[in-house]
Amino acid sequence: MKPNAATTSEADTGAGQDGPQLLFGTSERFLHELLLPMYIRIIDSRNGTWCRKWFLHAEALSRVDALWRAWEHLRLDGKTGMSVWWKDHADPHMAVLLNQKGPFHACDLERHKDPDSLPCDTAPPGWFPEEGGIPFP
Repeated sequence: MKPNAATTSEADTGAGQDGPQLLFGTSERFLHELLLPMYIRIIDSRNGTWCRKWFLHAEALSRVDALWRAWEHLRLDGKTGMSVWWKDHADPHMAVLLNQKGPFHACDLERHKDPDSLPCDTAPPGWFPEEGGIPFP
């Protein structure tokens, strides 16, 4: 992690004529360069789970991307931005990702197992109205 990477000043916001620039070009760079070095946890059979191939889990991709985008926005708030990011974004998303019943439930630190989707039946024809339709009589 770069020194002062999580702090804001005019020099490090990358603000130009088009507005602030992203500090991390991808959610993967954000994960490897900021989030994981900062978010230290014990991961074992009792304390959560993680998958080295996190990028093969659609939910993890979406959550890491959301964390990155929120961080890029909130880092520009030099007052409470980082507190808001931790409280409203990082802690809730990471709690779900690391939960033993979360998206990595079938994986461990040494192996990836493709997750199964939740079972779901298709609703009968006409059950859901088309866009603009009235949902219930």
